Amino acid sequence: MEGLVKWFVSIGNRYYDAFIAEDRYRTYFKGLWVTIEISFMAIIIGILIGITVAILKVTANNYKKFRWLGVLCNTYINIIRGTPVMLQLLIIYNLIFTSRSTNAILVAGLCFGINSGAYVAEIVRAGIESIDRGQTEAGRSLGLNANQTMTYIIMPQAIKNILPALGNEFITLIKETSVASIIAVVDLLQAAQFVGSRTWDLLPPLIIAAVFYLIIVLGLSKLLSIFGRRMNQSDHN
Repeated sequence: MEGLVKWFVSIGNRYYDAFIAEDRYRTYFKGLWVTIEISFMAIIIGILIGITVAILKVTANNYKKFRWLGVLCNTYINIIRGTPVMLQLLIIYNLIFTSRSTNAILVAGLCFGINSGAYVAEIVRAGIESIDRGQTEAGRSLGLNANQTMTYIIMPQAIKNILPALGNEFITLIKETSVASIIAVVDLLQAAQFVGSRTWDLLPPLIIAAVFYLIIVLGLSKLLSIFGRRMNQSDHN
């Protein structure tokens, strides 16, 4: 019994040193804020790119004169989905942003946004194509042009259908941001490694970082679930 108590005390001391001692919790929260910044930028950029590319692909499929747009979109999607995100991050950081004063957080947000955009584009395209063509014809019969029909009739229905897939993509994106430390971004994972280098005990900081990531992911999942229920309720009203 005494040995078990000593073991629990030892574990408690390790986590105290990793989180409380010398105000080390501040390091985690700074890293957490950087992770949230990168994730937020990437999600916004990914949504904008994804919706744009998806609409262009659908347009290219429907009109032969815009087939070249489809080729460009497919090239972008194939390149992004066919190469590792870490490699893309290094290329963007070292090739495009060559200035020493470059904001690494901005680079990371842009890179992850471009990466996510390729996956979002395919998700949105599948959602648009899942809507019956009669919906488009109904919109045109009401006097709406192609853009209005897409905005007010097709996209709302498509988003409701693809919300779970989009949620999974954003959750994956948040976890992928952990590789941003390769370009000297002090995100949550890098903060944990920094604390571990000070305490000479890396496991507790990594577990603390894992708990933070888990809280973020569970929180996002809950928000998406609430949003999905409200969209379903609005359909029944």
